[in-house]
Amino acid sequence: MSIVNTLVELINIPSVIGNEDEITTAIEFRLAGTHPVKRLGNALVVGEPTGKPIVVLYGHTDTVPEQDNGTAHVEDDRIHGLGASDMKAGLAVMVHLLEDAAVRDGPYDVVGVFYDKEEGPAADNGLEDVLDAVAWLADAEFSIVLEPTDLNLELGCNGAMNADIIFTGHAAHSARPWLGENAVTKAGAWLAAMHDRRPEPVEIAGLEYREVFSITRANGGIANNVLPSRFVLNLNYRFPPIYDLKAAEARLRRVAAAADEIVVTDRAAAGTVPEGNRHLARIESLVGGAKTAKQGWTDVARLTGRGIPAVNYGPGEVAQAHQVTESVPIANLETVFDVLQRFLTT
Repeated sequence: MSIVNTLVELINIPSVIGNEDEITTAIEFRLAGTHPVKRLGNALVVGEPTGKPIVVLYGHTDTVPEQDNGTAHVEDDRIHGLGASDMKAGLAVMVHLLEDAAVRDGPYDVVGVFYDKEEGPAADNGLEDVLDAVAWLADAEFSIVLEPTDLNLELGCNGAMNADIIFTGHAAHSARPWLGENAVTKAGAWLAAMHDRRPEPVEIAGLEYREVFSITRANGGIANNVLPSRFVLNLNYRFPPIYDLKAAEARLRRVAAAADEIVVTDRAAAGTVPEGNRHLARIESLVGGAKTAKQGWTDVARLTGRGIPAVNYGPGEVAQAHQVTESVPIANLETVFDVLQRFLTT
């Protein structure tokens, strides 16, 4: 089966987050004839150590909810459909690499990890359970997460943190506002400063990450004629790998110090750059082109947090992720397969 047909087949298997059983079974059935396969709920570990250096490929099987784009079609040298870029294109490349005889007979034990629930809360991500259950994955010399990267090699990744930023006032009739304090307008000066706040560049290993704070939600008030006594905003913070979770929370709290209360609601550590790893220079030379910092969060952070060297490199296009018109160029599939086949057989 061609890699294009494989991707079409994967897109046509619905796998909205929480419903990954069918696609997991399909991948398991396809690869079980050539590899030992360990199934853990709706996750798969394909391959096992035989004594050669271990290289692991990672991909999540779930997608965001469908937007009338659940059926694949090929048009203008692109494959369209839900998950085409994020990240069933990466899954198709993984499947074909695992089936490739030269890769199987090459100098590495190449393992594929297909996992569920990546598109939801970080705490529910299925990869954590896989890493807990299969301890030898931590012995990998190198790991590649095939998330969308626009054919760039993306190193590390920013961490992510969300917090409720709460301003409190005192309710009163809107006809007599002097009898209360408006929690919404109390936040005005701080919101204006946040609106004007610019991304802060941070250089690590010659790569530029951007530290950014964004207000993504706001909720306040109970009626049109009542001054709001409580105003709650979500502050989303993306922080570079120079900060651990404790330092990142301290920075968030300083930025939001004008608030009456700050409640951190979730957090995910940043991913580090595998400087000095012998495989990094090899994959850099094969990929060519841009080597960039990963601005968004990926499971590279989950891996490097356990001491597993990992990078992001995949066929999907970042701008296509979660779009109604999501698609991926066919040429991207072929390019990433070729690069990784050479990487895994050299």
